[in-house]
Amino acid sequence: MGSHRAAAAPSPRPQVQQDGEAFTPHRRRVRAVGRFGVLTALVAATVVVPVSQQALASGGVLTQLASSGTLPSTVSALASLSSSAQVPASLAAAGPVVDRDTDTASRTLDRDTLLPGCSGLTPTRLAANGQVPESDLCTLWDGHTQARTDYAVALAQLNQAFVLQFGADLCLSSGYRTLAQQRAVKAQKGGLAATPGKSNHGLGLAVDFCTSETSGARWTWLNANGPTYGIENPEWAKPGGSGPYERWHWEFAAAVAEDNSYTGATAGDG
Repeated sequence: MGSHRAAAAPSPRPQVQQDGEAFTPHRRRVRAVGRFGVLTALVAATVVVPVSQQALASGGVLTQLASSGTLPSTVSALASLSSSAQVPASLAAAGPVVDRDTDTASRTLDRDTLLPGCSGLTPTRLAANGQVPESDLCTLWDGHTQARTDYAVALAQLNQAFVLQFGADLCLSSGYRTLAQQRAVKAQKGGLAATPGKSNHGLGLAVDFCTSETSGARWTWLNANGPTYGIENPEWAKPGGSGPYERWHWEFAAAVAEDNSYTGATAGDG
């Protein structure tokens, strides 16, 4: 009585890799998941570690490390970064942004040091005309013309602006005069010069510019900008004024009005 035993279905033959290891579909899925996990870990490390290092450098997460002994998460690390740490490298390379007020202040400091050793302070006591002490005078940019300290600084500031516009210093022909110097000018020019002791040159509050500055664009610029620094061609020196027409004669207007009784001329100032 023979019976026929059903032949067992052949079991699937495992696939074999080149190295001889059995390689089944199940193992394929396991390896795929493993590889994905490794890649994820690498990406996380690439992001978290540098960010965490920046956070540590800024001191933002030291407390967290002290309590847990682990690196912070990406979110907490980013949250702890200072604003400076988040500035793009391209912007940081462009240099700092200069505040206009700060820049203006620095320019003012530069102007105040145009005449080294000149205080720019108004003298506390007014000297007699033509007898101003050296301590109350400053030498201007040409190396020999002098003016009272406060007027000298105003002139230096005006000259700085003039140089920016025209590329050269204002040309000076006369400044402070002693009594002896004013007598010499009077002797030379007669009625075109002020009486010694009554000239604003004798107070260090007047300068004469060269005639090259009294026409064309330079003359127009002086009239537009001089008053900004308190420096003016006085009324008596203008056409129709009480004195001779002297376009070259410019005074420290407010100081002349305050300190000098000689604010109008019946003769030129020379």
